[in-house]
Formats: sequence, structure tokens, C-alpha cells
Amino acid sequence: MFISPAFAQAGGAPGGGFMEFLPLILIAVVFYFLLIRPQQKRAKEHSAMVAAVRRGDKVVTAGGLMGTVTKVESAEEVVVEIADGVRVNVVTSTLSDVRSKGEPAKDNDN
Repeated sequence: MFISPAFAQAGGAPGGGFMEFLPLILIAVVFYFLLIRPQQKRAKEHSAMVAAVRRGDKVVTAGGLMGTVTKVESAEEVVVEIADGVRVNVVTSTLSDVRSKGEPAKDNDN
């Protein structure tokens, strides 16, 4: 026989099961703190920004159109004026940025 019995035996270190998976666990933790958590934070900030959009806000859409919000139709749709007299309906999830906040609408009840 060319293979001695010493090479055929399994020689694992004590506690080897956990120690073998430790690098994978550490990589998962690093990915969570460097990639997943910041992305979730950014998504939460974006959804809060979109939920707070109101009339008079200057916005930028995902397509690059800049305009002023003239009417909030619903939670999912706003009307944006991109030029004088040119108004388009925009889905709020496609708003990429709110450039400047507008003043709240004044009541004419007095």
C-alpha cells in the first residue's frame, strides 16, 4: 500500500465546525453594515421625501425633467409643471429629488 493509515484519518481541529464558518459569518456581517444597511436608510429617506412633497416644491424626476409641483393628485401621483402651461402627471416613486421646498398654500377664508 502506498497510502499510510495516518493520512486516511480525519484530523480536524477541536471546534472546527464553527471555526470553518466564521469567515463566512464575518463576510455576511461586513456586507450588512457596508451595503445593505446604508441602502435601506437611503430608501427610507427617499420614501419620506416623496411622502412629504407638496404644491410649490421644485422636483427632479428620474428621467431628468425639472419642474414645480402644481397639484398632489394622490399619494402615488402629482402634477408637475415643466414649462409655462405644460403640466404632466408624474408617479411619485419616479421623483428622484426635491430641490427646494415651496411655501404652504395660503387659505383665503378670512
